[in-house]
Amino acid sequence: MSSDHDHHDHGPHDHGPHDHGHSHAVDKNDPSLRVEAIESLLVEAGLVTSEKIDALVDRYQHDIGPMNGARVVAKAWTDPDYRARLLDDATAAIAELGYGGAQGEKMVAVENTDDVHNLVVCTLCSCYPWPVLGLPPSWYKSHEYRARAVREPRAVLKEFGTDVADETEIKIWDSSAEIRYLVLPQQPPGTDGLGEEELARLVGRDAMIGVRLAGVES
Repeated sequence: MSSDHDHHDHGPHDHGPHDHGHSHAVDKNDPSLRVEAIESLLVEAGLVTSEKIDALVDRYQHDIGPMNGARVVAKAWTDPDYRARLLDDATAAIAELGYGGAQGEKMVAVENTDDVHNLVVCTLCSCYPWPVLGLPPSWYKSHEYRARAVREPRAVLKEFGTDVADETEIKIWDSSAEIRYLVLPQQPPGTDGLGEEELARLVGRDAMIGVRLAGVES
């Protein structure tokens, strides 16, 4: 359901039809595989339970991780110089706040405006900026989201409760192992007088992926 206003930007991920910048070989150094193996060993040894691990993952996914990105966004909203640095070199600007490392070695920030709405997807797997967003949600990794976000972004956004005006261009950013994206959402109306900590509480994980607006989270 893509329109003339919808744009799919692969960046360095834009290769030929059979070369997408991803390797499908099993990588023994893949953090997700190593974590899964460690979890299995700990559960089998009786040192932890799957329920405790799930609770820890949930806390990291919905609290600790996304709050890093929320602080980045809040600073960009309140500090024009920082915002300019973030849009120019997100990796360096994010590192100023102490965030970076594995799964976020190369970051690019894309800004939502009245004219452009940005949406992030990884069409072939689940590349995701862990240092600023924590663990990827299950829907982000699903084949349905990965396919439909590109094919019919407006319909996908509506399912998240996000209506984008017909005249607003939708840009799709395809994350890869080489580059990860962070959406800088628009600041909610009527919040100009708030400080960074208050503003950060308005920025949820979904807004920084682009499926929701800041201040509107599930």
